[in-house]
Amino acid sequence: MIRLTLEDGMNRLEDGIAKALMIMDGYTASALFSSEEYMKYYDCVYLLCVQPPPNDYSWQLHERFKKALEESIFLKVLPSLSDKNGAPLLSELRRLWANYKSMVKCLGGFYLYLDQRFSDRETAAPLSEISVCCFHDLVCTAFLQKFIDAAILLITQDRNGQPTDQTFLQSLSNFFTEVGGKTRPFCYNKFEEAILVDTGNYYSQVAPEWLLNYSSAEYASKAEQCLREERGRACKILHPPGVEKLLQIVHWKLVGEITNQLIEKQNAENLDASRYKVSFKSLLKPQPSLPLPSRKFCLATRK
Repeated sequence: MIRLTLEDGMNRLEDGIAKALMIMDGYTASALFSSEEYMKYYDCVYLLCVQPPPNDYSWQLHERFKKALEESIFLKVLPSLSDKNGAPLLSELRRLWANYKSMVKCLGGFYLYLDQRFSDRETAAPLSEISVCCFHDLVCTAFLQKFIDAAILLITQDRNGQPTDQTFLQSLSNFFTEVGGKTRPFCYNKFEEAILVDTGNYYSQVAPEWLLNYSSAEYASKAEQCLREERGRACKILHPPGVEKLLQIVHWKLVGEITNQLIEKQNAENLDASRYKVSFKSLLKPQPSLPLPSRKFCLATRK
C-alpha cells in the first residue's frame, strides 16, 4: 500500500478545500472541479484513513472537515449578515444557506470514505450532521433575534397592505426547520412563539379601533377577512399546529375578548338585515377544534 504522511496528504487536500470554499461566493462545484479532481481528493482522504495505526489519520481529517466549515462561516457568512436587517437580511441568509449546502455537498464528496469509516462509531457524528450543527451553533446563535425581527417586520408590512415578498418568510421557516431538525427545535420554536405573541399584540390594538370606527356588520366582515388572510399567510410559514394556534389567537383577540361589546353594538344598531345577523353569529361561534389561549400567552400579549 502507498504510504502517505499526514503533512503531504493535508497539503494535497488544502487545495481542494480552498477551491470548495469558493462555492460560498457563488461558484458552482462543476465549474471548479473536474471528475478527475474529485477522485484525486477522495483518494487522498481514503489513503489517510486506511493506513494502519499510527498512520490512520481519520480523526485529523474529521477535525479538518469541521474547521473548513467554521472557516466558511466566519469568513463569508457572519460578515455578510452583520450589516443587514429586514428583507435584505433574509434574502442574504437564503443565498448563503444555499451556497453553504452546495459547498458541504462538494466537501462531502472528498470526505465520503471518512463518513463510511465512522459509520459504526458512536463517538463521531455524520458529516452532514456536523455541517448543520456548525451553521446552527454559529449563525443562529448570533442572529436569531435579528431573523425573527425581520420576519415580524415583513408580516406587519403584509398586514398593512405594503408590498411584501412572502417567500422570504417561507425560506426562513424552512431554514429553521432544516437546521433544527427533530433534535434542535429551539430556533423554530422561538420563531413561532414570537409570531404568535406579535399577532396577539397586533389584534389587541386593531380590535378596539375597528369597534369604534365600524358598524357591527362591517366589523364582522373585516374580522372574517383577517382570519382568511392570516390562515393563508400562516400556512406558508408555520407548522400545522402553529397555524391553528395563530388562528385561535386572532379569533380570540377580534371576538373572544370583546364579545359583549360586539353584541351590545349590534343591539344598539338594531340591525334587521338577516344576512348581517347570520354573518355576525357565525363569527361569534366558537371554534371547538382549537384550544383557548393560555393565561401565560394572554399576559404576554398585554405587555
